[in-house]
Amino acid sequence: MAEKEQLPHPDELAESLNDLFSAVSTMIKSELQGTNNQLELLEKMNLRVAEEYKGFGDVASGLRVFVEQLKSKNGNFDEYVQQMDVVEQQVTEFEAVISVLDRYVSMLESKVQSVYQNAPPPTPPPSS
Repeated sequence: MAEKEQLPHPDELAESLNDLFSAVSTMIKSELQGTNNQLELLEKMNLRVAEEYKGFGDVASGLRVFVEQLKSKNGNFDEYVQQMDVVEQQVTEFEAVISVLDRYVSMLESKVQSVYQNAPPPTPPPSS
């Protein structure tokens, strides 16, 4: 006759199932706690990044004010820059006039030297 399979005692089965459910429950709680810890870390990181960006916003505002001040100062210099451009143009024109005069003086000098070189020797004054 075939031996009967022995079934575990009902209390053992209930105890095993209880252990299984406890282990699964502990595992799920651990997973949820891990997820919760990750979310808390992410929240802290987001707060820290928000603080950093707030600081960057303050820096950007300060830079904006500084740039506006520089633009204002630059506007004050525009008048002087225009005056300097006018002076530079006048200097350029003056240099051109000097160059023309220099060539004219050189030409006159050459003519005078030529006249002195080609002139007859001076005659002595008559004696009385």
